[in-house]
Amino acid sequence: MLKSLNAWTVDSSVCFGDMFRQVRAAGFDGIELNVDEPERSSHSLTMQTPTCLLHEIRDICAEIGLKIVSVSSSLYAGKMGSPDAKDRAFAKALIRRQLECASLLGADGILCVPGGQCPRIPYAQDWVQSLETLLSMRQEIEQIGLYVDVENVWNGFFTAPHAMVDFIDEIGSPYIGAYFDVGNVVAFSWPEAWIDALGARIHHVHVKDFKRNGHLNSGGAFVDLGEGDVNWKDVIHALRHAGFKGYLTGEVFKPESEPDYLQYYQSVSQAMDALLVYE
Repeated sequence: MLKSLNAWTVDSSVCFGDMFRQVRAAGFDGIELNVDEPERSSHSLTMQTPTCLLHEIRDICAEIGLKIVSVSSSLYAGKMGSPDAKDRAFAKALIRRQLECASLLGADGILCVPGGQCPRIPYAQDWVQSLETLLSMRQEIEQIGLYVDVENVWNGFFTAPHAMVDFIDEIGSPYIGAYFDVGNVVAFSWPEAWIDALGARIHHVHVKDFKRNGHLNSGGAFVDLGEGDVNWKDVIHALRHAGFKGYLTGEVFKPESEPDYLQYYQSVSQAMDALLVYE
């Protein structure tokens, strides 16, 4: 397994080239880029990023030996399962845009987020409409040949591993799988159990840590890697047993107590090295 960093971790004022050099200097093998609103950061991709800039990004990363692992996005916001056809059309356009960026940048896939409309609509309706959005794109996705991986986020959609398994299996495509986020399930479950259930469906992994306020379902907060309740030894062993050999992508955010971004990248890199010892 190799380590990468999501671009949201990086100082939002830093341009693409400086970000890539800083992340590589901190010891990361890859980076995950994001399609955002233009004002989110100086290194966000957008729905309008020109092809010439994507080529420039690809060339800089190739020159310094940094792999663009995947393309995520902050723009889903419940649109994939929305009762509004315009929202669902936007979700499809977003998937196409992420795939276009991923293809030009040499990434092997993208992250997407189903669900998120509850309690505005019944859960079953959210489920069906999210499924239909991806099913309607299945042939298109398979022709492109890049992964479209659904993530378990804090939107009440995937609250148990079997739900994520069932959703992926109902689509039934080798190119539509899981983008598993380790830290997002710790408040109410054990990530190694999710990994065991998802198995080879996992194509990408986000790593972050979470500290419970005691037992399961007791609340808590995200903390620095290695300082929470994730049993990283069991998680790494479960990933290895599932046949996962890809990138672990840190999706973490600098605490206000850490004044220096460059030092923070180094700290995250070292923390991820400590996790990979279990490999």
